[in-house]
Amino acid sequence: MLAVVGTVPDQSFPVVCGRIELKGGELEIGGHRVGVGRGTPALLAAACLTVRHFGAAPVLAHLAGDVGLGDGSRKLYRALVEDLPRADYPVLAFHYLLPDVDWHNQVLFAIEEMIRRPVLIADAGFMYAAKMSGQAPAYDLFTPDIGELAFLADEKAPHPFYTRGFILHEDNRAPDLIARAYEHDNAARYLLVKGGRDYLAGRSGVLETIDSPGVEVLEAIGGTGDTLTGLVAALVSVGFELKEAAVLASRTNRLAGHLARPSPATPITEIVSRIPEALDSLTSRPAKLHQQRSSAAGAPD
Repeated sequence: MLAVVGTVPDQSFPVVCGRIELKGGELEIGGHRVGVGRGTPALLAAACLTVRHFGAAPVLAHLAGDVGLGDGSRKLYRALVEDLPRADYPVLAFHYLLPDVDWHNQVLFAIEEMIRRPVLIADAGFMYAAKMSGQAPAYDLFTPDIGELAFLADEKAPHPFYTRGFILHEDNRAPDLIARAYEHDNAARYLLVKGGRDYLAGRSGVLETIDSPGVEVLEAIGGTGDTLTGLVAALVSVGFELKEAAVLASRTNRLAGHLARPSPATPITEIVSRIPEALDSLTSRPAKLHQQRSSAAGAPD
């Protein structure tokens, strides 16, 4: 089972934990509904369609409402510290939460008490907190875009706002930033760098480069990075080895975008709806769990 932790842009949305159902353009959890837009809802929608494609268990989510003020994030952190030691999730993906180093570390301690250690994936605010705490190597996968990668590569920046200008300079290409992030232990076991060209990397350097199909307009559509994170987390949860899942997720996300024939005004829901078709085109496996959990974490480089 995949469990996802994140927030939704609705201050009135309560802290809730439960199975997610995707119904049309909305997600339903514990009697509460939220529309599929960019952010954690886009990640969850992509993950829901992926596990459904493979006949796997529904996605479980820990969610709270937060519009950037941090109140919902702090409530969710507190709930995680209480709930995770009793949980048994093969894969745990963290997304939009207000970065808070102290709460992040408490959550990481709670993970150490879980029935088994899950594959840990982090993106967005929680990835920031992981780096800020000095605990990035505890994770199996980060999914940064190029700007987030620059923050990981800056060993002196305490927060993304303070990433030094020379690191953000256009002459600093992704492979150089990747190498710098690993040099200073600010990266997970693997990085899946999202952009016009996607990179899968490890401590040894770039392992795969994925740039086809190339759909330039996708760069202007909010949520496509979120769907990529949802795809890779879901693919790992159904049994794909981590590196294989990352490459397949990148190709699926790109193909779903291509099939949607997007313009800059295309909503993310149009791309999400094409994920099953893209998976059909890219996988020859039967739509069922194809490996045991033991292979899900992947092998070191």
